[in-house]
Amino acid sequence: MPKYKIYLASKSPRRRMLLKKLGIQFITLKPDISEKISKKNPRYYAMELAKRKVIAVEDYIQKGIIIGVDTIVVINNKILNKPRNKTEARRMLKLLSGTQHNVISGIYILLKPQNKSWIKSELTNVKFRNLSKNEIEEYISTREPYDKAGGYGIQESAAVFVEKVTGCYFNVVGLPINKFLYGLKGIVKYC
Repeated sequence: MPKYKIYLASKSPRRRMLLKKLGIQFITLKPDISEKISKKNPRYYAMELAKRKVIAVEDYIQKGIIIGVDTIVVINNKILNKPRNKTEARRMLKLLSGTQHNVISGIYILLKPQNKSWIKSELTNVKFRNLSKNEIEEYISTREPYDKAGGYGIQESAAVFVEKVTGCYFNVVGLPINKFLYGLKGIVKYC
């Protein structure tokens, strides 16, 4: 591992959990960013949000590796962020029911003070089975949907909604581990 401290610019408990499972020691920073982006290309959108997270905290770090990740759900080229309320969560789950959608994560890694950076995205295809009205209502009455893009967490009780995953499962959780480690190793060579 690098001789520099690692900083995670994210509020996601799932990303923290995955980094801990990888044995990576890090310090969490909570970025405050605007998610308003004029370009709606989903890959660009996810990567831009990941980069904004790093930019929001980089002035506080003189030396270190800063990681920003953002995950979105996309269906019919429409980006689904986190639902703000039951109405939005219900609408999202009805939209996802019985269909395929993409989960895209943008990853941005910055090494300071060298200002070397790495940015990529990962796409995973997820197929939901048909959900009953009752299943949707039960799920949105829990706390689970409201801090997750698309209104569901594959690693929680919504796992039963998923019929098939094509691509990186951990991307759907919120951190595409293989792609992230590849980028981190690329940045570490500059340490």
